[in-house]
Amino acid sequence: QAQFVESGGGLVQPGGSLRLSCAASGSILRIIVMGWYRQAPGKQRELVARITSDGNTDYLDSVKGRFTISKDNTNNTGYLQMNNLKPEDTAVYYCVVTAVAVTTRIYWGQGTQVTVSS
Repeated sequence: QAQFVESGGGLVQPGGSLRLSCAASGSILRIIVMGWYRQAPGKQRELVARITSDGNTDYLDSVKGRFTISKDNTNNTGYLQMNNLKPEDTAVYYCVVTAVAVTTRIYWGQGTQVTVSS
């Protein structure tokens, strides 16, 4: 079964870094668009970063200059490098991928918790 699996979350002190991964498994042929969303308790889900098939990127204003989204087309894996983390970055992070497998559809990762606290 085609899916995307996230990893890399955890607990980090303010100012620290984490790298999230979103790896394809099963019969994923190609990523069209990958986005990283986050949802903190009591808040709406928000789009943090997005990358298209040709490498164009967009970022939430509050993470510009601190987060970098990228993808590796050879293994259909995406990454979110998060530097200078702040307590307000604490949330569950999800990768959401439009990808080509047997059909083209949207895949959701299972979510990974990022906690920024001293």
